[in-house]
Amino acid sequence: MCRLEKSRVVADYEAGRDEEGCGSEGIMGLRFPSSAVEKSRGSSVMIQRSRMKVWMIRATTTVLLWTCVVQLTALGEMLGPRVLKGWPPCFNRPSDSPMVVAEAVTVSLAAPKIVPPPKRIYKNNGYLMVSCNGGLNQMRAAICDMVAIARYLNVTLIVPELDKTSFWADPSEFKDIFDVDHFITSLRDEVRILKELPPRLKRRAELGMVYSMPPISWSNMSYYLNQILPLIKKYKIVHLNKTDARLANNGLPIEIQRLRCRVNYSALRFTSVIEELGRRVIRMLRQNGPFMVIHLRYEMDMLAFSGCTHGCTDEEAEELTRMRYAYPWWKEKVIDSDLKRKEGQCPLTPEETALILRAMDVDPNVRVYIAAGEIYGGERRMASLSSSYPNLVRKETLLEHSELMLFQNHSSQMAALDYLVSLESDIFVPTYDGNMAKVVEGHRRYLGFRKTILLDRKPLVELIDQYNNGSLNWDEFSSSVKAVHVNRLGNPMRRVVIPDRPKEEDYFYANPNECFPSSDQPWTTA
Repeated sequence: MCRLEKSRVVADYEAGRDEEGCGSEGIMGLRFPSSAVEKSRGSSVMIQRSRMKVWMIRATTTVLLWTCVVQLTALGEMLGPRVLKGWPPCFNRPSDSPMVVAEAVTVSLAAPKIVPPPKRIYKNNGYLMVSCNGGLNQMRAAICDMVAIARYLNVTLIVPELDKTSFWADPSEFKDIFDVDHFITSLRDEVRILKELPPRLKRRAELGMVYSMPPISWSNMSYYLNQILPLIKKYKIVHLNKTDARLANNGLPIEIQRLRCRVNYSALRFTSVIEELGRRVIRMLRQNGPFMVIHLRYEMDMLAFSGCTHGCTDEEAEELTRMRYAYPWWKEKVIDSDLKRKEGQCPLTPEETALILRAMDVDPNVRVYIAAGEIYGGERRMASLSSSYPNLVRKETLLEHSELMLFQNHSSQMAALDYLVSLESDIFVPTYDGNMAKVVEGHRRYLGFRKTILLDRKPLVELIDQYNNGSLNWDEFSSSVKAVHVNRLGNPMRRVVIPDRPKEEDYFYANPNECFPSSDQPWTTA
């Protein structure tokens, strides 16, 4: 229709031009008689109107066609490829074309979309800010406690602030170690968590208009309900400036205990960078079969803090003592190293560790990963362990320097990498019962009671001294070491409860009984 109308307009125009004698001269700008000019103007108006109609028809038709195409494409995506059968190739690619195959592979490899839990609706009693103290695993346990407390008090938790003033001076923020969005979203059916205070309250906090205090250690929920909640309601914001061991091991509601586990084993996921590097290290270790992780807690800070100097030179002992006095928050200054060692309160030395593993008949060819910082005394102190277990590696020997550059001077991120490897090892051996040893032990129990050799240092030190002075031969020493650890391999065991002495109880995060399916576990009593 459009072509027909256009041809008629052109014909009329050409006919009118011929009748008036307006040839090429008129077109080139020669002067015409007035009657010819008027007729020419009338013809021009008609031509312009006709052209306008043509363009309007074209534009309307194009819009309608494009709308139809968009609608049909969307309909095809919703209802499947059969809707578009019979369409031209630009709408219906062959199913075996490389592009379709690539898209199918991408879809099949994509992780399933995780639907977040519905938000819990509750009357907000106020806001809880927390500043964690200590190393990674001390802070990890504290974060779990603070989530449970916020849930119990029906308050809004602000993403915890991590310690930057401890011995390690790690500047890492929460988001540098943990997946903060996953942390917030995965717990939204329990408690509301925000990355920062709302603007009005944030301004108050910046001006110091916040009630700040350290809660009492090992407190139960009645303390937080009766002492902390009234403060939150009064001041709107309460800042807990210390969080380690502020919640009791025992005597808490079962739902609170299980929430602590949920936070620890599900919500606190490391960042994708740390997780991917951890998986890479694990793959490298698994290439040669089973592997063992030794958490060798023999770094300078540990020895200075504990006062344990067994095997150190006089100069090293003096250096460790000076360091202990340099940190005022390390309260114990005068320490009898020999007495403390005999009481089992010192980490095993690398030499003692090698001796114990040999006595337990650990295969000397097994790949051994050392989860630790810089060992005090360096290669001199590691010589015995390296000689007994030559397949000994560290993250620094497995990974390129460029891969670890992001973690340099970030001890908590380094510890997170060691945590992941320790979790997946076939055998985990901590030489000291610090926070990492305890939290990894509990996590391995939660994952199915994976083998963890929990060294009993007090009898071990006595056996080692007897072997070294000749009182025991090798066979006697080996059989005694094995006998001590028959029930210390991470097997199911009830947590020890000592009323009114929480520090001497079994730590909740080392053995969270309430989180295990108790019906089918052969529980024993420690």
